[in-house]
Amino acid sequence: MQEEGARRDPVEIDYSCLFVNPVGQRRADFQSACAGVFSQLRVASGADQARGLLAREPADLLILDLERCELGIDLGPLGALVAEREGKPTLVLCPFTNARWLPALMAFGPIDYAIGPLREQQTRALLDARLRAGFPTPGAPSPVEEELRALLALRAASQQTLIDADDSVRFAERLCAAVSGWPGVVHAALFQHRDGDLHLEAEQGVAGLHLMALLQYEGRLLQSPLRHAFPGLLAAATGEFTLLDAPEKAGEPELAASLEGVGVRMVVGLPIPAQGPGGPRGSLCLMFDHARTFSRAQLQALDDLAHLAAYGLRMAEVTRENEALLARVTHLATTDALTEVANRRHGEHLLEQEIKRARRYRLPLALVAFDIDRFSQVNDSFGHPVGDIVLRTVAETVRALLRSSDVLVRSGGEQFQVIAPHTCAIDGLKMAEKLRAAIEQVEIPGCDHVTISLGVAQLGESESGDSLAVRVNAVLGRAKRAGRNCVELAMS
Repeated sequence: MQEEGARRDPVEIDYSCLFVNPVGQRRADFQSACAGVFSQLRVASGADQARGLLAREPADLLILDLERCELGIDLGPLGALVAEREGKPTLVLCPFTNARWLPALMAFGPIDYAIGPLREQQTRALLDARLRAGFPTPGAPSPVEEELRALLALRAASQQTLIDADDSVRFAERLCAAVSGWPGVVHAALFQHRDGDLHLEAEQGVAGLHLMALLQYEGRLLQSPLRHAFPGLLAAATGEFTLLDAPEKAGEPELAASLEGVGVRMVVGLPIPAQGPGGPRGSLCLMFDHARTFSRAQLQALDDLAHLAAYGLRMAEVTRENEALLARVTHLATTDALTEVANRRHGEHLLEQEIKRARRYRLPLALVAFDIDRFSQVNDSFGHPVGDIVLRTVAETVRALLRSSDVLVRSGGEQFQVIAPHTCAIDGLKMAEKLRAAIEQVEIPGCDHVTISLGVAQLGESESGDSLAVRVNAVLGRAKRAGRNCVELAMS
């Protein structure tokens, strides 16, 4: 039902207005505060009632108050009202916690907007200033539109940050540096959800402006008492685009004083969308040294910026996943699954590398081969599970006695090799004897004790890896024929 303003003050400009909001008390409050601003003020509870009132008598100004409106329900009807205005002045009063209304409504037609919450006197002053200055002519270039060149430069600089998208921290640092180059931005920060909490990944801005110090909170950011008020935290927690064009509107006087104390007059929180369903991946937080009005193109560019951040963080995540997968595949391809030592194929590769190094620097290189004595009897007498325990125990015992430069290889079955760089034949013989004595003493669950037989050979001047392996296996066979549990040295 149409409700007429009961009070009217003298006005210099003859303007009629239609105010739309679903809450009766807000309509009554607006009438009380602003009836005197207009020659005629009507109010409506929704788009349908507003359309009926406009059909009977057009309004010079349409005001859409979005408080308590639902984007998924009300966007279509309210957007249709904007479209039907055909460029006539439309003012949108948008709560700072749900600024994603703005680009959505701008898709229907040109609008002017103000960010709430606004007190009665602020609303009246805003309308008086708008009416005296005159609303912009639809399609005419505005100062905001003239800044698009700087915005295009921001987009280009932001896209360049994808070069470092293999590392999330480096990418975040470069993105914040690019965004802080936008005129008016005094600080840019990127938050990311990790390990069950929100983390400040990077920040860039004027000297002395540090976000964590500004928030005065050292605990979990998702539990910060300012998570409902600070746009960077709010956007990351709720997934809503947040536009705070005056710090005091957040309802936190200390935060407002801190922001104004470092020259911040406006804060924007851009949620970084996640891949698939669920909450946002994090947020971008931009602080400006003055309040400004964004055009539709600029709001779209901010949305693009958030999606670029999501893409960069996803690329960094994929890079980490690929590195972990590569490490896992490499481990599986080079490591014996039972004993966790190098497998035969990897051992042959490592031996060739050590041979090249020994020849280049003229250093000695020894190869020790050993196998477990009568291992088939262990499997036959105690079963293969005990045989597996024997193999693991022998490998662990030997590896504990080797130097960091030595490499233990399982060359097949119960057979092992030790690649020993910087080791001559005599030192290799001493190493082998130490291994033999240690294995003889170690207790193995299920079969008491085992012994090993060993062969040692030093690399010859022009010898290949295959030739060295043949020689060391030959002396290993000699050790087994000599009675086992002993060491034999191959002569050059």
